[in-house]
Amino acid sequence: MYYRLLILALVVFSFGCGEKGCELPDEIAEVPVDVQIERLEQPFFAVSSKAEMADFLKNHPVFADKYLQQDNYPSDSALISPLYGLATNPALDSLAEQAIQTFGSMQEQEQQLERAFKVIKYYYPEYQVPQVMTFVTGLGTLGSDLFVSDSLLVFGLDYFIGPKATYRPQAYEYILQRYEPEKMVPAAMLLLSDRFNKTGFADRTLLAEMIGIGKAYYFVQSVLPCVPDAYIMSYTEKEIADVSHNEGRIWAHFVEKELLFEKAPFVVNKYIGERPNTPEIDATAPGRIGAWVGWQIVRAYMERNPEVTLPELMAETDYRKIFSESKYKPEKKR
Repeated sequence: MYYRLLILALVVFSFGCGEKGCELPDEIAEVPVDVQIERLEQPFFAVSSKAEMADFLKNHPVFADKYLQQDNYPSDSALISPLYGLATNPALDSLAEQAIQTFGSMQEQEQQLERAFKVIKYYYPEYQVPQVMTFVTGLGTLGSDLFVSDSLLVFGLDYFIGPKATYRPQAYEYILQRYEPEKMVPAAMLLLSDRFNKTGFADRTLLAEMIGIGKAYYFVQSVLPCVPDAYIMSYTEKEIADVSHNEGRIWAHFVEKELLFEKAPFVVNKYIGERPNTPEIDATAPGRIGAWVGWQIVRAYMERNPEVTLPELMAETDYRKIFSESKYKPEKKR
């Protein structure tokens, strides 16, 4: 396939956060939500004794219980001792300083989260906004890059410092490109979508998987309307421009190879799993391209069915209905 980039397309998708469709409707903007991000890396690295570390855990019980999983340790000292060693480790302290400098006051992230939670609360009034905290994990020594539960959301800031970080996660380059500051909140919302996204477990065809994942990306798009597609999908802007321009060619591959109702896990994973590229389509086609196509199918479905609400979409498990009513059939461009 002749896989090419249109400069105009790149410009358009680079500035996907335009005025149109970006601002929240008044009825959503008025939903009362107040997000305050608690920066736990600061008091953690200020600890100077094991007694102070014990106080840190007592002062942050939800964090200690859910994120650090304190109950899994045989005693408090079994957790306090290694935590104290890490808090006084100069290398980890320098990583914390770099994270603090990179993210500053985190006002932008607070605003993103506040807008996202307003949308969620509007559509799901019973939803309780979680506590939001940040931490420096030692790139996995103390916890994960992201933690999302009903009551707590934690950002492992050291994962998301970006290319200028002194230390980066041990991962392939195509994975590392998602660990950048602007992709942190969209990644958290993608995890949060699991709470609302219903899928049909009886059908594991490639098309069903594509649409199931596509619903998740549509959820992120809906709660973060000002965020460009590249940040939501964790693609580069060039990759977004490329796949958008070649959408018809990509879709033709799935149809012509009769892949849509394929159930073999090995084949399905080729198109939705983590890979640096999808050479079956083109050497320059990014990995997870089936997930991107699933997102476009869901977008088409929602555009054709404006009466369908976000909760109704997320509750829909009939992927054949979504696909049929989407009328998705992008044309090949010359």
